[in-house]
Amino acid sequence: MTTATPPRRFASLLEVPDIVDVRAPRWFDRLPRWASTGGVLVVLMALSAFIRSRTLSGELWFDEAGAVGLAAQPLGSLLGAVHRAGAAPLYYVLLHIWMSLFGSGESATHALSLILGLLSIPAAMWTAWSVAGRRAGFFAAVLFAFGSFLTRYAEEAQPYELMVLLGLLGTAGLLHAFVYRRRAYRWLFGACLALMLYTQGTALLFWLGAAVALVVIRRSLPEPARQGFWRDAALCYGVAALLFVPWLPATIDQIAHATNPWHYIPLMGATVPSQILGSERVDVTLLICVIIAVAPLAARGRRGTPEAAVFWALILIPAVALLVARIAGFFIPLWAWRYFAPVVAPLLLLGALSTARARVVGVAAIIFCVAFLANAGSFAPPYKSDMKDVAAEMQPLLHRGDLVLVSQPEQGPLAWYYLPAGLRFASTLGPVANPAVMNWIGAMGRLQDASPRATLNTLVASLKPGQQLLYVRPLTEGVKNWTAAWPALVRRRSAQWGQLLQDEQANGTLKPVATAPHNYRGSCCVADSAVLYQKAS
Repeated sequence: MTTATPPRRFASLLEVPDIVDVRAPRWFDRLPRWASTGGVLVVLMALSAFIRSRTLSGELWFDEAGAVGLAAQPLGSLLGAVHRAGAAPLYYVLLHIWMSLFGSGESATHALSLILGLLSIPAAMWTAWSVAGRRAGFFAAVLFAFGSFLTRYAEEAQPYELMVLLGLLGTAGLLHAFVYRRRAYRWLFGACLALMLYTQGTALLFWLGAAVALVVIRRSLPEPARQGFWRDAALCYGVAALLFVPWLPATIDQIAHATNPWHYIPLMGATVPSQILGSERVDVTLLICVIIAVAPLAARGRRGTPEAAVFWALILIPAVALLVARIAGFFIPLWAWRYFAPVVAPLLLLGALSTARARVVGVAAIIFCVAFLANAGSFAPPYKSDMKDVAAEMQPLLHRGDLVLVSQPEQGPLAWYYLPAGLRFASTLGPVANPAVMNWIGAMGRLQDASPRATLNTLVASLKPGQQLLYVRPLTEGVKNWTAAWPALVRRRSAQWGQLLQDEQANGTLKPVATAPHNYRGSCCVADSAVLYQKAS
């Protein structure tokens, strides 16, 4: 029995119609390929650099100061400091080298992130062009040039720009090595897997997403191309895991003993963090193009094509990562949107390939996305902390040997960064020998065990008459941000220490000299107030 062929008059109903094509102007096509490509890259990188450097000299907040403090350590003790800080070492080693060449100022430390973000633009063009054609390459360059995530962290001394770049190169290695079976790219995929782990533990989100994508990719391959597929995958993952073995004991110790300051527990109905792409408008705009691009690939004859495999890989990597993060987020702090840096690149590549396939709709989508993302002030905070203002007001009043007491311990490196040299530092944990670095190992238990009265008595006794104590405490009016275990304890200890210092003032041991800041500008992260006391007797 044979299957009847549909009548010719109905055949057109079974086909997916093409969308109106949009072609480059004739003069642009007549240019040499190197000139047109290079010109577009230069323009995009220049625009991106302009947008992302407008607040390059902006103040640091405590996460950034902690990174600068770690990178400022001698290279021989840097790994130990990174271990105690609960971090991974790669970014801090790079920042250490960078600071040794260009200094530790705000602009200098931010510039490393800016450059890493700019490097992702040509890398994105090459990746998309090599797997989906010229138009996809140009669109990828545009999305990476204006992407909100890259804009936000181009002006922060944080490892997220590096993670996005590694995620991009890792995705390129995955697509070339396993979709198109260009086995020479296995080294790129495996190396990026290892380097991502050495950058941040959230690299595991990319690892899991890529592993699921590999399962789908293999099913789409013809039988000859499947030969050695799992051997190649095991080689990449195995070598990456082997390369990470030297840092594995430190990671295990961090998991077992380190305190994490902020615990983001998502609500059951929480949505995907829209800040990954910039806003819900960008999400919806690109989603329309994804639907247009993927729908034809669901047709029976196109499900097993390399093009379909590329799309499914780019969909599955972030989808699996978001699912895993959602589940894990109920137990560990994984739902902060900056932790999704490993999957930003696959998402932007998916948007680029989808807009390229959507043709005129895709061109309109790119224009809309650029319009939505061109104003960096809508998602990149221009003012992150007021510690610089506090330090500027207090610096003329401080003298060598005075004591700085920071009631939020992780802000110690920020106070160290902005206050003058020659001061002694302490926190509610007690005296701090190295104020440039926050030791997170067992911090929760140590803060619980540190008696405020006994610790304060020791610190006040260390002051000679006439010496000063600068008490810096966070403003904790946003109570909802201070409800997790560590922030709640910091908030309680800050209040207790504030009362104890008032008691010392009442009994005549300490007398207030000055307060700061006099003019408070709302900051995005954590703001502080300060009181300067002088020991009277």
